Amino acid sequence: MELRAATHRSGALLLLAAVLAAASSSACGIGDKCAACKAVAAELEIGISSEKPRNHVDLRNRLNSKGQREGKVIDYRVSELRVVELLDGLCDKMQDYTLQKLESGEKGWVKVTDWNSFQTEKKAAARANSKNLSGFCGRYVRFSLIE
Repeated sequence: MELRAATHRSGALLLLAAVLAAASSSACGIGDKCAACKAVAAELEIGISSEKPRNHVDLRNRLNSKGQREGKVIDYRVSELRVVELLDGLCDKMQDYTLQKLESGEKGWVKVTDWNSFQTEKKAAARANSKNLSGFCGRYVRFSLIE
């Protein structure tokens, strides 16, 4: 059981590293790229931690001349299907984040729980920041899938 958890964590970390590597090379149009990458990585980690255990991906779709199924059975944790499902909707979720000044004095991306808590004039700027982050996410996810 511990080996399975360690393998799951290492696969998740490899996926995270690939996405972050792509992000660093395609980040443009956003002020603090490091903070943006951290926000996207945090949302991706939320997705990984909330994943439900899955069985293997069965790709044995064809029959041989004897009527037996041929093909591969791939572990879900290392399958392309898992990557696609984790990245699907990730950038839409980034529209729940906005840029705010943190206690440390630095600006950082924080998840907004209630958009109505913003004053009207600040709400428009916060929404613009969230759309900017979502666009940033879209650019590097697309870039990471190409490479």
